[in-house]
Amino acid sequence: MSTIDPVADYAAQAGAAARAAKRADQLGINEFLHLMTVQLQNQDPMKPLDATEFVSQLAQFGSVSGIQSMQGSIESLAASLRSTQVLSGTSLVGREVLCSSNVIEIASGETVRGEVEVPEGASSVTIVVRDASGQVVRTMSAAPEPGLYALEWDGRDGTGAAVASGRYEIEVLANIGGREYSLESLLATRVDSVSIDAHGAHLTLNTKIGAFSLADVRRVL
Repeated sequence: MSTIDPVADYAAQAGAAARAAKRADQLGINEFLHLMTVQLQNQDPMKPLDATEFVSQLAQFGSVSGIQSMQGSIESLAASLRSTQVLSGTSLVGREVLCSSNVIEIASGETVRGEVEVPEGASSVTIVVRDASGQVVRTMSAAPEPGLYALEWDGRDGTGAAVASGRYEIEVLANIGGREYSLESLLATRVDSVSIDAHGAHLTLNTKIGAFSLADVRRVL
């Protein structure tokens, strides 16, 4: 013999009532037209409904419905873009990327790679490497052509000895007309993980030299 659970039955009835109440609060286009028809049928013959007012009310309802529909489409598009951003970020985990930075963290003897845009008129480029205390450990010079220049530091000091593990600052200077100008350096770093904020709007790439957004990534190596 089947039994009836009074608690479950009450919960089902309450849920149905809540759904019905929600539907009752929502006025669709069919209900709106029905109300307008009833209004026309019961209007005072001596004071007929103004056709302009009728059209205005209908247009207002259509505008509200259109805005609500547009808002739903925008929210759906935003959710899709967030999903795409997350997938793009997670696909970079374990990969090396070029990001704008003048600080790098390396293990002893590790080679540092990067790029720099050499401007027109630059006669030479100087790369200065400093340790965490600001002490210069290596200075390198080159005379590259204008354009993208691949910079590289083998992780050794001026005597040829491998530097200790740690964080180092890399400054790139261009000599133009006898004056030195600091250039933006793009350093290669590996993406260790990705994180997204509570609202799902901002994705962060976490690396050993800092956190970067997807917009900060200039190139994937």
